[in-house]
Amino acid sequence: MPNPTRRPTRRPPGRCRSAFPPAVLVLALVLAARGGAAGGQPEPAPAPEPGPGLLYTNYRMPDVPWSIHVVRVPRTNAAYEIHAVHAGGAALGLEPLSRQVGRIDPRLGRPVAALNGDFYLRDKAYAGAPRGPQIVNGELVSGPRGGAALWVDVLREPHLAALSSRCEVTWPGGGTTPFLLNTEPVSNSIVLYTPAVGTNTRTAAGTEIILERDGPAAWLPARLGRTCPARVRSTTTGGGSAVPPDGMVLSLPPAEAARAAGIKAGDHLRLSFAADPPVHGALTALGGGPILVSGGRARKITASAADAYASSSMLERHPRSAVGWSRDAFFLVEVDGRQRDLSDGMTLEELAGFLVKLGCEEALNLDGGGSATLWYEGSVRNSPCDGYERPVANGLVVVRKAPAPARRTTPRG
Repeated sequence: MPNPTRRPTRRPPGRCRSAFPPAVLVLALVLAARGGAAGGQPEPAPAPEPGPGLLYTNYRMPDVPWSIHVVRVPRTNAAYEIHAVHAGGAALGLEPLSRQVGRIDPRLGRPVAALNGDFYLRDKAYAGAPRGPQIVNGELVSGPRGGAALWVDVLREPHLAALSSRCEVTWPGGGTTPFLLNTEPVSNSIVLYTPAVGTNTRTAAGTEIILERDGPAAWLPARLGRTCPARVRSTTTGGGSAVPPDGMVLSLPPAEAARAAGIKAGDHLRLSFAADPPVHGALTALGGGPILVSGGRARKITASAADAYASSSMLERHPRSAVGWSRDAFFLVEVDGRQRDLSDGMTLEELAGFLVKLGCEEALNLDGGGSATLWYEGSVRNSPCDGYERPVANGLVVVRKAPAPARRTTPRG
């Protein structure tokens, strides 16, 4: 294991730091990669340990070759918490993970590690919209879309499941219609925009209903498990409506414009933010997919599972990112790839097998390729395949909370 008292030697860009992994894990990985033949040994290099139990390790298997970066976060130490972050501190946008780390509220703690997050849209108008749900500090900035998601509840317990949306609007005359949240209009879907998306819906057509708070019930920010009464402030046509800082905008595509017929200022609607399975009180959530480990066992990765994000490359060797956990620890994992003599990358089955051997009982695949990035103690530790840190939509950040000040006691006289 790495020696926490020594700091690794700095190497030129494009090279990775290394550390001795557990012998059993090295042997298992090398045998799997070489079809049972023993391979070379990992290069030794220690890594720092900035707090009790937190550990960064770079596993190197030259014979494959593989370079795998792992941060182990102890769940038994309440000083560490995992939070989601989004580029620009909003629901849209792209920026490097190392810059997103700086958006963590200092009151939450000091960032010590981070990993890139969900797959995302690249369309210019909605670049950075996650393909799955995201909750940042309790605020729902992107809604469920039926894919796999990780969420952490108020008791700091992680959950992993396919999360379907039950977000819907109840119209003045009764009847309900589902809606998407803070993303591009697709097909004939209705989309709800909150202030997290910015000052404008960015839509190019349709009818839009500007909503305001209706009564004392909870309103903004949007949260899963909440139902919000709303009052119509105004309606517009043509798209591109301004999003009030204290309101929301319900955008209907031309094919659904008839639903807005007769709706006028002062009318009452109801917005329900829900998911299946139910998610209540989640402080952090992030999408991804597919699920790699469940109940301590690697899931079989099939073409249909890979098709969740329409990418056959998921069955090939590429750079990968994943988050997993056991009863005692969280694991942030990044596998370098597409770099001859450094690291080939992994298939999803290889990654799932590695995560099981690492000790994960549950694990979720995240965006890979050029997006795969692991940040630790002030710097990117992996070797991005593009040769530079790619701007991404969102990520997971581990913070170390400041110790509580000691209580002063007044001596009895």
